[in-house]
Amino acid sequence: MGFLKKDISRRQFIGGALALAAASAVPSFIRGAYKPTQSDSLQVWTCGGLSEAFLDLNQVYTMHTGHNIQYTGAFAGAIGKSLLAEKSRTEVFGARGLDLAKNMRKKGVSIAFEPLCFTDYVIVTPKGNPAGIRDLKDMAEPGVRVMLPLGASPPGSASVKGIMKLSGLTDGIMKNLMAENACVISMMCDLVEGKADVSIIEKRLTTHDRFKDRIEYFSIPAQFVPPAPLTFTINTMKYVQDRALAADYIEFTRSQEGQQILENHGFTSVYSARGLDLIERFGVKDV
Repeated sequence: MGFLKKDISRRQFIGGALALAAASAVPSFIRGAYKPTQSDSLQVWTCGGLSEAFLDLNQVYTMHTGHNIQYTGAFAGAIGKSLLAEKSRTEVFGARGLDLAKNMRKKGVSIAFEPLCFTDYVIVTPKGNPAGIRDLKDMAEPGVRVMLPLGASPPGSASVKGIMKLSGLTDGIMKNLMAENACVISMMCDLVEGKADVSIIEKRLTTHDRFKDRIEYFSIPAQFVPPAPLTFTINTMKYVQDRALAADYIEFTRSQEGQQILENHGFTSVYSARGLDLIERFGVKDV
């Protein structure tokens, strides 16, 4: 088992301690199910949307292997620009958007990427759905109280605008808009308290502990969802110190076990029918 580095942050230390504590509570035959290589530590960054899922992924990976995953999740736009400009560096990067993955490869900042998972968007209502919302058209009906995260940074706000545009319902839904929220978590807190009838969010938020038992949600037809923000890739960066460890970690994130963790957090597995379709349709392949 590897040792924690002396200069890791308190957050990283707590994460590692939780993983080791969890490992002690798991039977050895489960811990032994995955047989990786052995090494010391790996620096992993992802865009913020993957943070909760990767905390679980990293905990399980550490439980299996003892490797120290030094993890940071941050705003996709800022972290992506910083990496592209070579103002920051990491060894493995979970990126949002296929264009970012391809641009990093073209610039030589990364040396390989693979599809990791996909996100999706849903209509969400408070528990019991008091307004009887079932689809996007219902959101445009007179008197429906709508909250949307239009003040949030892309891709969240841009995707919601794209859904309204592609469905041809922008005017109708905007007439019912009672709040443009900058923070989707704050918006969801208001929604579950009944301060609005409906919103549009990423499906991953339906798994959030604060909301999952207090909401109902409905799918949005695929033709109304803009494709650009749906793809997440896992990238091996040029700064990687241990290629074997990085490959082993990435293999775990894409394994059935890793993909199940991502699905538990509301993401679409690359091995699901929809995931396989999106990989083919979007051309999620290394350049």
